[in-house]
Amino acid sequence: MKELTKAEEQVMQIIWELKKGFVKDFLEKLPEPKPAYNTVSTIVRILEKKGFLGYTAYGKTHEYYPIIQKQQYSSYYLKNFVSGYFGGSFEKLVSFFVKEKNMDIQELEEMLKHVSKDLNQPQDE
Repeated sequence: MKELTKAEEQVMQIIWELKKGFVKDFLEKLPEPKPAYNTVSTIVRILEKKGFLGYTAYGKTHEYYPIIQKQQYSSYYLKNFVSGYFGGSFEKLVSFFVKEKNMDIQELEEMLKHVSKDLNQPQDE
């Protein structure tokens, strides 16, 4: 699995939300100022080439749908993030959040539960 650029991730978030759609549908959901249709179309084709999207063709029109689910990408991204910024140590990540966000015990336990659950799921790479 490859990491997404900021623009690719923004479009992918919309596709995950909609479940499927056409480029015009994705463009409608983007915030102002909206990019050009061709820009969104190019990003969608890149996502398809990266293996994030599949499509159904209706003549020259394509309806796109996610192949990589949001949960899969979130787990992949989190592992890379922890590896890159915290030396692969979840203890350092938790320590950072406790210090920076003044977390209480309940918030800390909830975060650890979610992180542990995400990390223990098998990944398709």
